[in-house]
Amino acid sequence: MRVSPFKFGKFGKLGKFGKFGLACCLSALLLPGCTLLAPLQVFGLIKAADSAGSVALNYAPAKAINTVHHGDAVPRSVCIEYNRTAQLEDLLPALQQELREQGVSSRVYESGSGLQDCPIWLRYVATIEWGRPPLGDAYRAYLSSASLSLHRADGSLMASSAYAVDPDFGTSKWSTTRRKLAPAVKAVITGFTS
Repeated sequence: MRVSPFKFGKFGKLGKFGKFGLACCLSALLLPGCTLLAPLQVFGLIKAADSAGSVALNYAPAKAINTVHHGDAVPRSVCIEYNRTAQLEDLLPALQQELREQGVSSRVYESGSGLQDCPIWLRYVATIEWGRPPLGDAYRAYLSSASLSLHRADGSLMASSAYAVDPDFGTSKWSTTRRKLAPAVKAVITGFTS
């Protein structure tokens, strides 16, 4: 009777298939690129790609569309007419932050409040939709389009601009509301779309 040199304590001898399995495991450890940690490395790459994808979607560029500007000077302050039909929790704060970024102060007034002492009014219309972000598990509201218009107290139009999710790839769909509004606010205030 022949005794095999491969013994593993109480498990006894390695059979023909055990030796083959041990040889495969040892050779896999010696090959570059083939390790027992490869599944962990792949998981790490997936997590990194997910993080990069989330960052890319959150910071995707938005652009102003349908801009009309009549060459008026940049106003120092505007009154924003509150729109009850466009209720997204960060819409007005984002709008006011972007106005401040352009050097314009603002105050929000209820629509039809009768305050006509504001020389310049900013009016907005927004479309809010619901969707599930990539790799997200819950639905959330997002700004899919917005139109801004700047008016004198007599109602005459000074400028207008808009934002809409690009129809081809929807790259800005999950960007922040502020990032979406920034180009349209800049365009309606200054007339520049870039």
